[in-house]
Amino acid sequence: MSEQKPSSPTHFIRQIIDQDLQSGKNEGRVHTRFPPEPNGYLHIGHAKSIVLNFGVAEDYRGKCNLRFDDTNPHKENVEFVENIQKDVHWLGFDWEDRLFYASNYFQQLYDFAVELITAGKAYVCDMGAEQMREYRGTLKEPGRESPYRSRSVEENLDLFARMKAGDFADGERVLRARIDMASPNMNMRDPTLYRIRHGVIHHQTGEAWCIYPMYDYTHPISDALEGITHSLCTLEFEDHRPLYDWVLDNISVPCHPQQIEFSRLNLEYTVMSKRKLTQLADEGFVEGWDDPRMPTIAGLRRRGFTPASIRDFCHRIGITKSDNLVEMGVLENCIREDLDAHAPRRMAVLHPLKVVIENYPEADEETLSASNHPKDESMGQREIPFSREIYIDQADFREQANKKYKRLVTGGEVRLRNAYVIKCEEVLKNNQGDIVELRCTYDPDTLGKNPEGRKVRGVIHWVSARHGVKGEVRLYDRLFSQPNPDKVPEGGHFTDNLNPDSLRTLTGCYFESNLSGAAVGDRYQFEREGYFTLDSREAVDGRLVFNRIVTLRDSWAKIENKGG
Repeated sequence: MSEQKPSSPTHFIRQIIDQDLQSGKNEGRVHTRFPPEPNGYLHIGHAKSIVLNFGVAEDYRGKCNLRFDDTNPHKENVEFVENIQKDVHWLGFDWEDRLFYASNYFQQLYDFAVELITAGKAYVCDMGAEQMREYRGTLKEPGRESPYRSRSVEENLDLFARMKAGDFADGERVLRARIDMASPNMNMRDPTLYRIRHGVIHHQTGEAWCIYPMYDYTHPISDALEGITHSLCTLEFEDHRPLYDWVLDNISVPCHPQQIEFSRLNLEYTVMSKRKLTQLADEGFVEGWDDPRMPTIAGLRRRGFTPASIRDFCHRIGITKSDNLVEMGVLENCIREDLDAHAPRRMAVLHPLKVVIENYPEADEETLSASNHPKDESMGQREIPFSREIYIDQADFREQANKKYKRLVTGGEVRLRNAYVIKCEEVLKNNQGDIVELRCTYDPDTLGKNPEGRKVRGVIHWVSARHGVKGEVRLYDRLFSQPNPDKVPEGGHFTDNLNPDSLRTLTGCYFESNLSGAAVGDRYQFEREGYFTLDSREAVDGRLVFNRIVTLRDSWAKIENKGG
């Protein structure tokens, strides 16, 4: 079944594009780009940008490039490059033949820097990082000019060439733009354009370069060289826009893209800082970048989220200029709605309690029929084996209970899903007093119908002990116990807010026999338990290890409403 992408709602960026098209700007072209830095895995916040950039291009019959901002080789590697491409494709988007790297333009970037130096708009500065911070000034006080700001064009050209040739050590010199040390915008106070980085092997250019351009210099030029019309980025770059425009206004590039900022995604019970996600992965707080509790696209994919649900989420939260904290329930409801419509139903017993049906012949068994989906007949039927011994969930039995308890009690009756009505006759316990087995009887005349004149407490799920397959279930929950994990007391750390119950592993679970053929990528509703999928890393060599994608209902809403 091909996934349908939701229609894109209008927002202020689309309104800007509409106006540009009406005025004939950019010759009627719409060309965007998604420019990730390959120093980690993409997260749900990046998904918002991917859906926006590729979605806008698609809706306006334009183009969208995938361009890696690979100007900091100390933190970048091929693993991140490959996974970013995988994530974008998985979300349903394609850059076709437009895969680029900022490193593709290193020579052109260098040449443009020479152009700036020749025009007297850039200079080589010998100040170290600490002294530059001191000279930069504050928000209330202007900065001071570098003592090296008045160097001649010839000297600057020579020093910059020597920087490229490797004549100077890391941090010994930088190339700075000559703009305005008194500017109220700190980004315009002679920002650094190039720094020296020895001893690193770039994943694309190897050891060809020992000087690397800064993001604020590289990004606008890369946009211009690729013919980008609308450079869409998050709000933290709003104060960088004057520098974006200054760079393009002072070099001979073929066009001048328009930078437009929108609010980044902030999601409850998660962190979106790549630095913090790296810490969680590297220091063992989680099992890696693709841990199903992580907000990374790889983690969401492994957990069982669908591309359609993430695209739907991105459309629902919208594009604005206002920062806000999105409720986790919005994301969870998107996957619930998707899976409710598309996930076939199965039965699984996560906390098994053995039931022996004493009046069912010991050697007999039969095959019952059940719908794969109660709301979609096109998904067909499945066969479920039934036998004398079955497993039910421990929570579905109490020795005594009030009338509100709609499951099995001693002397009471319940219906087995898609099967018969059973009655509990006897409870067996071990020496510690724990219930280990129930002895029941069944009514053979109740298959597919309710007994007349008898009150059945409810319907419970089950698995045949003779035919069921055994496996493991991982119950994933929110990674943090607080909606804003960064909110900690003085001296605290965001990891103090990690949820100790974010993962519970259940062994000895029983699944209906149809799940023995489950494949990675299949998603199911385990009736009355939630939505589950095979773990792509752990389900190997025939092992059944299911991840819970999401519960059937938002269990956190009750906790939050109680203030807990």
